[in-house]
Amino acid sequence: MSRLLSGPASSGARATPPDSLAPGRNRIHLVVDDLDAEVTRLRAAGVPFASEVVSGPDGRQVLVTDPAGDLVEVFQPAG
Repeated sequence: MSRLLSGPASSGARATPPDSLAPGRNRIHLVVDDLDAEVTRLRAAGVPFASEVVSGPDGRQVLVTDPAGDLVEVFQPAG
């Protein structure tokens, strides 16, 4: 699991968006089975997105903002 969170090519190694106002600039990392379904569900619920869906060597992710302004990374592993 540490590869997913902190490996050199992992999503955790990517920069936090510079315009993020989240306290501490931390990310919460949630693993899902179907990112497309989660994006659809979150958009319908009015959740604010901080990024578009991006793909990397270990999977796909999108950043959303929780009510406190913290970033939440919703991640679907590859494979």
